[in-house]
Amino acid sequence: MKYPLVIFDWDGTLMDSVGRIVSSMQRTAAILKLPEPTVAAVREIIGISLEPAIETLFGRLSATQFEQFMTVYRQQYVHEDITPSPLFSGARDTLEILRERGYTLAVATGKARHGLERVWEEADIRHLFHTSRCADETASKPNPKMLLDILAETGFQAEQAVMIGDSVHDMRMAENAQMARIGVSFGAHDAKRLQNHQPIAIIDQLSELNDYV
Repeated sequence: MKYPLVIFDWDGTLMDSVGRIVSSMQRTAAILKLPEPTVAAVREIIGISLEPAIETLFGRLSATQFEQFMTVYRQQYVHEDITPSPLFSGARDTLEILRERGYTLAVATGKARHGLERVWEEADIRHLFHTSRCADETASKPNPKMLLDILAETGFQAEQAVMIGDSVHDMRMAENAQMARIGVSFGAHDAKRLQNHQPIAIIDQLSELNDYV
């Protein structure tokens, strides 16, 4: 067992939610009469915390504007947007196999805690993870703090862990934590961009993880 601790990003890595994030962000902008961001622009911020993501897309909003944006966005993403966001093919099976083989599994996500808990409950998948860190609990990616927090909680060293993610934010976070990383080719950022951060592999389906951990 080379990497007994396997840490996953969520959106774009385990859950096929990139399309829903894009459409919800664009719809929120339209409702609030803000400039509509392009698909490429929204994909670029997927993985980081919502506050810096919103500032990147729309500039610095006032506190009132920010709260209004968050309210509308959550309504769109959770209730109004009907874009499907299922787990990726093979995600559950891969997690169950890793858990059965004795790996410690964790999540490091740009989602807020309430958002992760909601999708965990919907997917009935919470029991497969030992721990998690969310964007509203620690510093945003690519700051390594959420990974360092997970290491401290689980008792592993950085060289015993691997980060699995779909974005350059995930790769940079792992680099900053001096942690091995594996990119997935089916999320927010393409394989060429992920390759710039020297992952040990870029996989096209989650079942390939078994070959590297």
